[in-house]
Amino acid sequence: MRKADLINQIAEKTGIPKVDVLVALEAMFKEVKDTLAQGENIYIRGFGSFITKKRAAKIGRNIKKNVAVEIPEHYIPAFKPAKEFIQEVKKLKTVKEGQPNPDEEM
Repeated sequence: MRKADLINQIAEKTGIPKVDVLVALEAMFKEVKDTLAQGENIYIRGFGSFITKKRAAKIGRNIKKNVAVEIPEHYIPAFKPAKEFIQEVKKLKTVKEGQPNPDEEM
């Protein structure tokens, strides 16, 4: 599902015009980004948490030049689903056709 599909479904289910749904969705995405960029986490009960994770400094390798490269510590955004969310997904029997399946090798 793409963002446009999500907007269409929300508009159909709520009766809110697509433009208003788009504005609300974009505002939500912006708030999530801005809040995580400030180092704060977002907790949505029943859905999950948007958090920042700290990655420790490490030594990587540039395989083209075969040179060790130091990667400094940094933060990355992450999503941790709520227990209710996980239980709903576990009920899934099959993946819809056309969807990538991470269990299958390419």
